[in-house]
Amino acid sequence: MRMTRDDAIGLGLAVTGGLLMRWSFGLHPVWWLAWVAPAPLLAAVLRSTARRAFVWSLLAGLIAASASLHYFSTVMPLPAALLSMVLLALLWALVVCQARRVMAASASPWAVLAYPLLWCALDTLLAHLHPDGNWPSLAYSQAGFAPALQITSLLGVAGLVFVLSLAPVVLAFAAVRGWRAARWPLSLAAVLTLACFGFGLARIPSSAAPQGALVGLASIDDFIGPRVPAAQVERIWSQYERHVETLAGHGARLVLLPEKIAVLAPDAAAQLRRRMAKLAVRSQVWLSLGVGIDDGRTTNHQWLFAPDGSLAADYVKHHLAPPERDYLAGAAFDVQAIHGTRYGLAVCKDAHFAEMGRAYAGLGAQALLVPAWDFGEDGEYAARLSAMRGVESGVAMVRASREGLLTISDAYGRVVLEKASAPLPGVAMLGRVPAAAPGATLYSRIGDVFGWLCTAVAVMMAVFGRRVAQFRPRPELRAHA
Repeated sequence: MRMTRDDAIGLGLAVTGGLLMRWSFGLHPVWWLAWVAPAPLLAAVLRSTARRAFVWSLLAGLIAASASLHYFSTVMPLPAALLSMVLLALLWALVVCQARRVMAASASPWAVLAYPLLWCALDTLLAHLHPDGNWPSLAYSQAGFAPALQITSLLGVAGLVFVLSLAPVVLAFAAVRGWRAARWPLSLAAVLTLACFGFGLARIPSSAAPQGALVGLASIDDFIGPRVPAAQVERIWSQYERHVETLAGHGARLVLLPEKIAVLAPDAAAQLRRRMAKLAVRSQVWLSLGVGIDDGRTTNHQWLFAPDGSLAADYVKHHLAPPERDYLAGAAFDVQAIHGTRYGLAVCKDAHFAEMGRAYAGLGAQALLVPAWDFGEDGEYAARLSAMRGVESGVAMVRASREGLLTISDAYGRVVLEKASAPLPGVAMLGRVPAAAPGATLYSRIGDVFGWLCTAVAVMMAVFGRRVAQFRPRPELRAHA
């Protein structure tokens, strides 16, 4: 089939949009580009037939999702990684094509709202129904830009998704249908974007929050597995002991080590527990570390030892990563008061779910204490994603990861201190937790009300849009139906 001039323009716009989306929504997003990146793709589908629109949106989605292919291939077999990439591309095609259908069926310029509403609906459903949550959320593109994040303290991630996705669809609509036809949606997008940034800048205090007690973080990338020689195992644990003692000597009152440093049988776990209790007593610190216990069904624990050697908390991870699908998940929450700060306990992926932050805000936590284990390439993304839980619910974040970052961030998503992890002898850092939180946020009280409202409206628009398309197609769009 010969490519027409319109096809060539549509293809060019789709490829351009896909490349911009690739740079905006990957593991290392360019935050400012995300506000306009989908516009070329949306312009392509608005000026195309339904069939061409699906081709363009799938192509752009594949280009965008290809940014994560290498990462996917490091955590899953290549066929599964390719499938994950295709599924992400299909999500783009689903939202873009459904939004196009609603806009094509309506004479109102306000039909552009279908696009942000659909993204909010999809984001909300993934957050509640998918075992990995809303990991690919458009909102996480803003995780490095604190002023944009503050809207999540009111409406959650869905609020940021709505504002972020409104701008590009309005720009595309104006480019295709004319700026005069889009004047009211353009005004709305401008007002909401400025309000989002203005609220964020006003909410973030100009001075740093009052600092709590000194906290030490230490990490060694090396994993203690069943095939690791005993001499290497001892080197790892001995080095962790040295890190703890050194941090304590420099004034640390609490030391956080990473997630699942080893997976042990019950007898070996009991022996390690005694050893870590002695370390806490010897160093006179609160000591938190992650360990897996395999007694027929593995569980992923965060142990918290008091300076007297007692096990103050034994928290079990709630949300399990793909390699842990056969693990037994925990369900209990735990808050511990340590030197004037109330810490909520979580493990790695737990901090990817908004309900964890809301639950701990309701229990009066001022900070989350999170041992973690990332996959190298996603270290920064995982740390920033976790910090957003703090913004939503008004808590600071203390996170120590293997193959990732050691991070302390405040309740506004600002990184206070950060260092990359490393293999033996590992790394350590010492900082103060910004423990004075802004208090319970609106989002921590109302939860995903806005997201579910957007979901309900998106469903109604999809249903009524289909009926309008069937019974009252716009004359100028009949050729493209």
